[in-house]
Amino acid sequence: MPFDHYFDGQVPDFLWFERLLEDPGSGLDHPAAVIVETVQGEGGINVARAEWLRALADLCRRHDMLLIVDDVQMGCGRTGDFFSFEEAGITPDIVTLSKSISGYGLPMALCLFRPELDLWEPGEHNGTFRGNNPAFVTATAALDAYWRDGALRERTLHRAGRVERALLDLCGDDERSGVVVRGRGLVWGLEFADGERADAVCRRAFEIGLLLETSGPHGEVVKLLPPLTATDDELDEGLGILARSVRHTA
Repeated sequence: MPFDHYFDGQVPDFLWFERLLEDPGSGLDHPAAVIVETVQGEGGINVARAEWLRALADLCRRHDMLLIVDDVQMGCGRTGDFFSFEEAGITPDIVTLSKSISGYGLPMALCLFRPELDLWEPGEHNGTFRGNNPAFVTATAALDAYWRDGALRERTLHRAGRVERALLDLCGDDERSGVVVRGRGLVWGLEFADGERADAVCRRAFEIGLLLETSGPHGEVVKLLPPLTATDDELDEGLGILARSVRHTA
């Protein structure tokens, strides 16, 4: 289904989805669930509005569908709050977490869901996909170290403002530079007119010491995912390298 902003505000949110759900001749089986990223990572750093997420949660309730939030990239504090959906004030039925949840880069993933959805009988859910003990230890240590108070959240939001200002200063307004800046927390994207320019920026940044990657349908977005634990000096150094790379490829 179309994500937020997909039709640039020219079509009411969820119009197509609502019609498919309500039309018995659409051929659509009633969906069991909707899965969504509050910020599309690989899709090109597309940020969903809080009101759009609330409307999606309402749509799911009205049509008896579960709401699943994929917080693998955007959870664990990436957008400020521990969960990326907290800002919208919604409560998903299921949340997926991975990557950062282990706290030390060890393999780990979690699937969180409402207790009433736990229909497994004792011993029924078996298999080889189990967490490893070192990851449980580091995850627990990370939660205790970084989430016992709101310090990391406040630091992330403060640095988000610094990153946004730096990117806007670098690219100027859209009409002048042709580069679109978007993001939230400490995930940001620079959308160029084509993937070749984005690739060139990433290659140049790598040559002078910064690892970046592209995302988006055509690889046209340079994605910034700085460590939440980066110092202010490290953040400024990375932004400086990015600025040099963008100007070098202009």
